[in-house]
Amino acid sequence: MTEAGANVRRLKLTAEVFVDVVDEAALTQAALLHVDEATYVVGRGSDETVEDVRAAERERVRGGVASALQELVYADDLVVDVDGVQVRETQCGVEEVDEHDRPLPMWPDFAALFPVCGCGTPDCERCASDCVTRRTAAVLWSMAGLLADQAYDDVIEHGDDPVQGSDGIWLVFGEFPGITWRQDAVWRRQAARAFDDLAADLAAGQWPQPTCSAEEMALHLMLRYGESAVDDGWSGLETHFAGLPEHDRDLDWDLLPDVLLQDTDILALFNAGLDGIEDPDDEQNRHPGMGDYTPRAWFTTFDNMTPRDPRRPFRR
Repeated sequence: MTEAGANVRRLKLTAEVFVDVVDEAALTQAALLHVDEATYVVGRGSDETVEDVRAAERERVRGGVASALQELVYADDLVVDVDGVQVRETQCGVEEVDEHDRPLPMWPDFAALFPVCGCGTPDCERCASDCVTRRTAAVLWSMAGLLADQAYDDVIEHGDDPVQGSDGIWLVFGEFPGITWRQDAVWRRQAARAFDDLAADLAAGQWPQPTCSAEEMALHLMLRYGESAVDDGWSGLETHFAGLPEHDRDLDWDLLPDVLLQDTDILALFNAGLDGIEDPDDEQNRHPGMGDYTPRAWFTTFDNMTPRDPRRPFRR
């Protein structure tokens, strides 16, 4: 060990290693085996179990060759048993590159995922349905990821604290209806995952159509943030999405709520004059047939939608 007061000099080692994955299945299997044999620890009081963490790691490894390789690479192996040296901290990143060793983009190929007809025929049904265009999908996907990150940050920072009257800044849950402000961290993590679920829809080439109330709230925020991001120049359309072809229906913020949402009933929860309207037994709720918008029902799948996989992990 280095004695206190010794002249410690800190160095940073940088190395680049290019490898070819010749058997993707074998690499993935090796990474999965490593996950199964690894030891994981969860914090005291956490709602996650070790098996939850292991399942999430297995899902991450299956996400691609870069994730699988990163599971098996240790940067501190560069310095092993060197006299006079202590490894202080290591970081290891893996990214996929093209044949010229240039990094491949880390975002979905929206040009391929959301093809448009563009024939211009007035009665073309396909043109008429081109509401989620490539540029629109890219912006919504970006906003979903941003809001998910911020929502998970809220959970880490505030836990079970109520929104109203708490110290600190709320990034996302302060923008939810007041009836949700006293929900616990478990509820908030599920709400954060709603953003990820809609992002996954877009990454699969599907419209982000909410399957429950939490996803309705998530989509409303994605649309609002998306419009602001485009107006203020930080949506990504000027940088990594700049090559996406433009379309006449790009970024139609007035039309998108009509085509992506079954209704906008959830917005009534923001009306202070409609206190109690979230309760299906409330007269204000029964008259328009809103349904149950109490917080406990926010993750219940709508009757006309397909449920999400209940085994899907939380990203954070």
